[in-house]
Amino acid sequence: MAMKSLIINPGSTSTKIGVFEDETLLFEETLRHSTEEIAQYASIVDQKDFRKQIILDLLHKKDFDIKSLQVVVGRGGMLKPIPGGTYAVSDALLEDLKIGKQGQHASNLGGILAREIADSIGVPSYIVDPVVVDELMPISRYSGVPELPRTSVFHALNQKAVAKRYAKEQGKPYDSLNLVVVHMGGGVSVGAHQKGRVIDVFNALDGDGAFSPERAGAVPSGALVKMCFSGQYSEKEVYKKLVGNGGFNAYVGTNDMRDVEKMVNEGDTKAAEVRDAFIMQVAKDIGSMACVLCGKVDQIIVTGGIAYDKAVVAGLKERAGFIAPFTVYPGEDELLALTQGALRVMNGEEKAMEY
Repeated sequence: MAMKSLIINPGSTSTKIGVFEDETLLFEETLRHSTEEIAQYASIVDQKDFRKQIILDLLHKKDFDIKSLQVVVGRGGMLKPIPGGTYAVSDALLEDLKIGKQGQHASNLGGILAREIADSIGVPSYIVDPVVVDELMPISRYSGVPELPRTSVFHALNQKAVAKRYAKEQGKPYDSLNLVVVHMGGGVSVGAHQKGRVIDVFNALDGDGAFSPERAGAVPSGALVKMCFSGQYSEKEVYKKLVGNGGFNAYVGTNDMRDVEKMVNEGDTKAAEVRDAFIMQVAKDIGSMACVLCGKVDQIIVTGGIAYDKAVVAGLKERAGFIAPFTVYPGEDELLALTQGALRVMNGEEKAMEY
């Protein structure tokens, strides 16, 4: 029997929804919210009823019978660190989404909205591989400064989805493989997947690893300390240099790799050099994660929007192809990844994780 699911992926100024029958998309919509609409609410959780109503209004407009759904899935939010997997939206999980256990973010609404809509029609609700997925082995947490442990913040949903896709295509269990997965989008994360767990990964938000279109990645720490105490910048301004205005934004004034490709093709030597530096840094990260896996790497998987850039992928293969073969899955499909996570539980392929 085909299984219908409603997928909810809230962003700061939009709510993206999709309705699937098994893995077939029936329709999707990105509902935009103006700054004025969002500004009415004192906190993210206060937006719940507003966002819920526009989702229900859209389904009504599409003449879709909400009672035909078997499951509702939301994007996971800023929960406590948890292993990867599909989680039922329990009362404890719901409460941590509401309080923002590790911070206030629009993605917190995903599980909240999923639970409310699912409860109203008597079906289960889930979240899948939120950004707080943490499967680091203990020695991966050491940074050299006890007060500054390395943390797991990465594109868990897409990394896990493509790793499981590759395993399925090979006819092998995900937990039987050693993989290095490279996500390249607005941020870059490179993870060492050992037998189904991401035992080491570069902090994709404000930590280590390669620079990205808008993030600085690892920077010389001593020089950063001097910048912080130079009196020239506020804390907010320094952070913006690291997250938002860093990487390609800082060097060539754009965070769109299509613009960078155009600049290179038009003979811009600076853009070409920056892109080469990016390729080398990501390749070094692949090498680092290969060492974490003791050189026993079954496959290197490249994904995210930048994976569409053939020159970047070719450069990575040239530098890191000696480690293992490459598989490329360009882009990311978060709605499908969320659907697949729920289907694996609903079809009995996986057990739902307990929060």
